[in-house]
Amino acid sequence: MRSPVCYHTIDIDLEVVRVEQVLIRNLPDGTKSSLRARAARNHRSVEAEARTILTAALAAPEQTLVDLLVDPRPEADFDWHPEPIRFEVREVDF
Repeated sequence: MRSPVCYHTIDIDLEVVRVEQVLIRNLPDGTKSSLRARAARNHRSVEAEARTILTAALAAPEQTLVDLLVDPRPEADFDWHPEPIRFEVREVDF
């Protein structure tokens, strides 16, 4: 005589996560060591620190020259005095 078979149903929700990667070549001298030092100060891996820096930089709104010129914050010290454009006025004979 066979023993009865029990079947159990397990409901599993699977989420597919796509991981993107970036390889950065030809970094200026000292960039990797600066990143490594910054990561150590923040108690992160170099990869986690790079991820944090990129994410924060891309999340911030892009600033234009106009944004910098009209920024009312005192720490936003931006001094810009372009050279005036000089025009020469001539009379034209028709």
